[in-house]
Amino acid sequence: MKRRNTESKELVLSILSNSTKAMSQDAIERKTEGKIDRATIYRILNRFCEDGIAHKVVADDGKRYFAICVKCDDPSNLPNNHFHFRCTECETIECMPEIVKYSQPENYTIKKVNCVLIGVCSECA
Repeated sequence: MKRRNTESKELVLSILSNSTKAMSQDAIERKTEGKIDRATIYRILNRFCEDGIAHKVVADDGKRYFAICVKCDDPSNLPNNHFHFRCTECETIECMPEIVKYSQPENYTIKKVNCVLIGVCSECA
């Protein structure tokens, strides 16, 4: 389905595109400097996820983060269901730069992966 381009949508896309880390809805709202209300941001972010523009990360604290991953557009680099890393020092979430390998138990079919590794990022180490 073709979606309309709006100023709000373009602003949220610009904010996400210029961030190297996943961002929470609150952080995006702060960056809009009050130009877009919370409900509109929420709808835009969910549409971005539906349309494959962004992906949602649910962290261990239950908070949702959204990211446009530069590697996600090339499936040979990073699968859609990839791991993320949350730094306990700077409290950021980022896509893992490499594929994290895990084993799949016999007779199980994995359809989606939502995994956040928690620790200290390379910038804070």
